[in-house]
Amino acid sequence: MSRKPRKPSFDQTLKTLRAHSFDVAPSTDVTGGILVSKHGAGAVLLASTKGEAVLAVAPGVLAESHVARLLDRGHQKFIKTPQFEIPATASQLHAIHRFSEELKLLTGAIDLYNESLGTISDLYVYDRLKGREAVQPASQSPWEAEGR
Repeated sequence: MSRKPRKPSFDQTLKTLRAHSFDVAPSTDVTGGILVSKHGAGAVLLASTKGEAVLAVAPGVLAESHVARLLDRGHQKFIKTPQFEIPATASQLHAIHRFSEELKLLTGAIDLYNESLGTISDLYVYDRLKGREAVQPASQSPWEAEGR
């Protein structure tokens, strides 16, 4: 019977990331968070109650020492920060994907099949779905007479 692998502690994870050329610095966005970055991408890690490293901010492109979100508008992906929104380039998407794969490998995180196929977005916003969230009036059945 195989044993469940033990996850490294938060400090061990940071030490391993530093040993693999990740930049590790305190985060300005999340209190107590640590910004890890490499290849122009980054994520913020926090220590869980069990003492393990967990993601506080999902991997994304670094924009002025902040991790930008990846937004999918159906036809194209965008890099979104509070100040701006720009179309994502192929090199940025490759950097996020490469960073995510390395981070999962070194932290012992679960690697899901759909995430290994390509870069996933934080938000999905499609124009053709705008307005669907509004309550639509109930349509009258054709067999019901009007005015009754």
